[in-house]
Amino acid sequence: MLYELREYTVVPGKLPALIARFTDHTLGLFEKHGIEVEFISHTEFGENSIGEVVYAVRWESYQQMQEGWARMFADPEWQRVKAESERDGPLNSCVRRRLLNTAPFDAR
Repeated sequence: MLYELREYTVVPGKLPALIARFTDHTLGLFEKHGIEVEFISHTEFGENSIGEVVYAVRWESYQQMQEGWARMFADPEWQRVKAESERDGPLNSCVRRRLLNTAPFDAR
């Protein structure tokens, strides 16, 4: 099993807009394209706690991940939502991604 950990550092003052985009549009589009979110959160304490959204997506394979993101980013609805939400500038200053592999630990 693969888990993609995505960490978004939000432009100061844009956290409510990013959260609204996720709750009003993005999570539904993820579901539409088979992108399974294991959890999503706002960092409450620690580094970047003022402006960070973190979520994890579960994938069966690297190919499934590539295909899922390709479908999502090609979706005209996503392109419209992103453009409208960023009309006054980007919501994120940085997006970090990590792919976590549980395979070495599955043999327990």
